[in-house]
Amino acid sequence: MSAPSDATPPVQRKIIHCDCDCFYASVEMRDDPSLRGRPMAVGGSPDRRGVIATCNYEARAFGVRSAMASAQAVKRCPDLLILRPAMDKYREVSRQIFAIYREYTELVEPLSLDEAYLDVSLCTQHAGSATRIAEEIRQRVRDQVGVTVSAGVGPSKFVAKIASDWNKPDGLFVVRPAAVDAFVAALPVDRIHGVGTVTAAKLRRLGAQTCGDLRPWSADRLHREFGAFGARLYKLCRGVDEREVTPERERKSISVEETYADDLPDLQACLAELEPLIAMLEARIARAQAHGTIDKLTVKLRFSDFRQTTVECRGQAPDRAVYARLLSEGHARRGLPVRLLGVGVATSDRDRAQLELFEWRQNY
Repeated sequence: MSAPSDATPPVQRKIIHCDCDCFYASVEMRDDPSLRGRPMAVGGSPDRRGVIATCNYEARAFGVRSAMASAQAVKRCPDLLILRPAMDKYREVSRQIFAIYREYTELVEPLSLDEAYLDVSLCTQHAGSATRIAEEIRQRVRDQVGVTVSAGVGPSKFVAKIASDWNKPDGLFVVRPAAVDAFVAALPVDRIHGVGTVTAAKLRRLGAQTCGDLRPWSADRLHREFGAFGARLYKLCRGVDEREVTPERERKSISVEETYADDLPDLQACLAELEPLIAMLEARIARAQAHGTIDKLTVKLRFSDFRQTTVECRGQAPDRAVYARLLSEGHARRGLPVRLLGVGVATSDRDRAQLELFEWRQNY
């Protein structure tokens, strides 16, 4: 007879992903109710290569989206009202919201001013029910702060984040551990974080519409087709995500990139794409309050043969002439058409405040 085991059974992970609904716009509509019901956005001027930071759902009905050039947004919605960001106000509202989160758990991982993961696996409130905790958090933020939060509950970051988008706006969706396999299997492949328009199109050409379609593929095949990203696809299509919720997130870089449906044929075509990329990068830097922490400028290229190169140099602010020089240097390394182009900055710890990350995401 074997001796009784003293091993403690593992704790079932309970992760909540909280995401404020059109955060900046919601704060503005809270403070000025006359803005409700009309298409409005927060962002830069369309006359100065501005970018939309966020917009309300009335604007989204016209096809306006975050990270869209303000000029394009106005073309889609001529009556769109664009307000300049009031970052000090948004940071104060964010502080109030995160103070509520931390009353339930110390394991709060900020993703931006309006988005966070909470690990409530060991919480005692509501007898440890993550669902009831999420419901109470949403109610308190609505009553005490005046904005709405959508939340997803699941046993991993991957599942919780997808779930938070399921019933937006002002919704809650719960995926219990026993339901994860079926839930993930039915997800379209473009719901996997990192799968953009081009990768999703390639997956569909190869016969994979859903995560379930990917499961018969071996890890080796995914690696052959998608390189290092194939290993992540192999795990996530099975709902496997072992990342922990980490309260401290130190931002080391800020960047934007674009994957083109049609490869950019030459250097001149690449240079023509720099302006909108730099405009979006500058908006992210402003959103993150990262001025004064920049110490390096970077350009990334991925060529038509999927090989990638990065060029960098010292610098304390985005500079169009420097980016053009780095791009020219990087392009000369292979001289092939370019499928992905990105620009960014690296940051140091000097005079560092916590950086709020601005994710230009479409899906997780």
